Amino acid sequence: VQADGTDGNCVTFVLHDEDHTLGNSLRYMVMKNPDVEFCGYCITHPSESKINFRIQTRGTLPAVEPFRKGLNDLMGVCQHVLDTFEVRVFLKSS
Repeated sequence: VQADGTDGNCVTFVLHDEDHTLGNSLRYMVMKNPDVEFCGYCITHPSESKINFRIQTRGTLPAVEPFRKGLNDLMGVCQHVLDTFEVRVFLKSS
């Protein structure tokens, strides 16, 4: 991850080896934060496997905070889905 931005409230994170799968789900999680004014991403070029992920916050909250929270929240959701799946598969195979 690279972060570009002169202002801590408006930062573009460059995520290498990622695509719409992470970009769209992470954008959804970050936008749930009421302190986030703007969040979006774009694929730089179809032949490149990286995305530019931009966050702009209100007030003095640094953009890296909702970025971290969004990643942690997304990991929590993924873990919940995995746990639920494993329980269902285990119950069916028993």
